[in-house]
Parts: sequence; structure tokens; C-alpha cells
Amino acid sequence: MRILISTDAWTPQVNGVVRTLETTSRELQKLGHEVRIVTPEGFRTVPMPTYPEIKLALFAKRAVGRVVDQFKPDRIHISTEGPLGLAMRRCCLQRNLPFTTSFHTRFPEYIHARFGLPPGLSYSALRWFHGPASAVMVATRTLEQDLKKKGFRNLRLWSRGVDIERFSIGPKEWLELPRPVFLYVGRVAIEKSVEDFLKLDLPGSKLVVGDGPQLRELRARYPVARFVGPKFGPELARYYSASDVFVFPSRTDTFGLVVLEALASGLPVAAYPVQGPRDIIGANETAGILSEDLGAAARRALALGPQDCRQFATRFSWSSCTLQFLANLDTPADEPLRQNS
Repeated sequence: MRILISTDAWTPQVNGVVRTLETTSRELQKLGHEVRIVTPEGFRTVPMPTYPEIKLALFAKRAVGRVVDQFKPDRIHISTEGPLGLAMRRCCLQRNLPFTTSFHTRFPEYIHARFGLPPGLSYSALRWFHGPASAVMVATRTLEQDLKKKGFRNLRLWSRGVDIERFSIGPKEWLELPRPVFLYVGRVAIEKSVEDFLKLDLPGSKLVVGDGPQLRELRARYPVARFVGPKFGPELARYYSASDVFVFPSRTDTFGLVVLEALASGLPVAAYPVQGPRDIIGANETAGILSEDLGAAARRALALGPQDCRQFATRFSWSSCTLQFLANLDTPADEPLRQNS
């Protein structure tokens, strides 16, 4: 089967959307499918406001149409709601081609945190974007239930996995920081609530791996914490395995791949009891502690065993997630496509 995927998020960005699409593409190819991904590469681009590492493609309409004509896909999936996603959506509706979408990011909450725009306005635009899709893929049941309440239709589960070979239990001695080491990995931005982690009264050290618009500000405000910038591949895996507890302070992530990466590395997780951590860990206190008292959760997590955490992570396989994705591509819509949607 020929599968065409469009995404406004792509390398060199490092985030859950990119990792998910890269891994899913590889898994699909292993199953014998032909995959083509339309990305901002090859287009004139402008940086996305407040997310300069995200490059937004310009004048994509005709180019997207040419790709569809040349590739002749059997299935089309629109991963993001940016310019490429809009161009692909328009192309599909004009040609009456069925397509699926995915809801990766709670942009309404991000925009509200940064600019104060009421989330209801942004959700109205997202309902319009995803409305004609035969399936709108979401990472968790919690997100599915929340979006259903907000008027979204055709919601289908597409979970996430972890590379248990890359992320594993490893040596800690090379990281010369006072123990225990409490780790955060991710974007250093207001919507991630990184400051909730940095404000905690914890023993040992706080370690932050990642980049983002708040990095300079938080580095100056919390000089005792160790900020090492973004890390990738094997180097990122070393930071995970060398730490003692993973603290995930975000209340807005739709899943949190970093939580699975930490667990696969033998790190117990401390997080708020919100969507993402609640869907991954739930009530299983052998892998993590969820509490509105994030500091207490982090201290309690120190008692959890690395092997239990890793064993828990092995339940999340990319191969099973890819089979979910494939099944969703064949899901019939509740209503037919509308040309003027």
C-alpha cells in the first residue's frame, strides 16, 4: 500500500511528533508498505512565531497537488495543522479523497499560555480542520474523551511506543553531580511548566536537558540547576540512564514520549495526575508516582526499582502502535466528505 503523510513538524526538530512519524514510517516500511512524507524540506519557509525551530512552508498548494498526482497514494494522513496540513486538506477535499488526521498538540492551551487567547476560539478552528477526516487519531483515551466533549468526531486511538534498545539501564558514574539526580527532558517553554520542577525543594541535583524560549531566563533564575542544552541519540540515552528520577511537570502534553524513554532507562517518574502520565502510568506505583504535590512524588519515586520501571516500559511497542495506525487508515467516516468544508 502507498501511504502519503504530510507534516509541518520535521527534522532537525526534536519532539514527540517527529519521533513518532519517523518511527512509524520505518515500521510501515518493515511491513512492506511504501511511505512518502511531505515535509517543509524543499519549500520556502518562515520560522513559526515563538517556535523558530519549526519552519512553516510557503506556497505549498500546487506542490502538494503534484505530489498526490505523482505518488498516487492509497491512503493519505495529515499529521499537523500547519500550512502543509492545510494544503493537503484542501487538495483532498477538492478531489474527494478520503484522509485521516492526528491531534498531537494542545495548541489552544499553548497559545493561551503565551498570548492569552481563549482556548475556545482555537478549538473552533481545530474542529473545522479535523472535521472532514475519516479518523482523527489521538494518543490516549483521556484526550479522546476530552475532544469528544469539545465536539470532535471520528476519534480513534493511536498510542505511542519506545525504543527499548536505545533507551536502557546504563552506568551512572560518569555524571558528576550530587545524588540523587532529578532529570527533566524536553522543551524549555512556559507550557511545559519547567519552573514547577525547578522550584521544588529536593535533595541532590536538578538536571535539565533541552532547549527553548525560556532557557536563558530559567538558567539565570535557577543557577544551582544544571542546564546542558539539547541532547540527541546515544548521548540523550546516557543522560537518562545516569539520572535517578524523571520529573515530568507538564500539564499540557497529549502523551509524553519522554516518560516512556525514562522508564525504559530504568528511571521512575514523578508527575502530576494529568493526561499523559495518567494514561501511561495510571495507578501503577511500581513505575511512577502521580501527585499534585510534585515534590513529594519525586521523593517517593526514589524508592522505586529500575528493573520494574524498565519492565513496565516494554509493554509499549512501536509495532503494535503501527498496526493501530494502519487500522485507523481504513476506518470509514461517520459522514461523507464535504467539498466546501
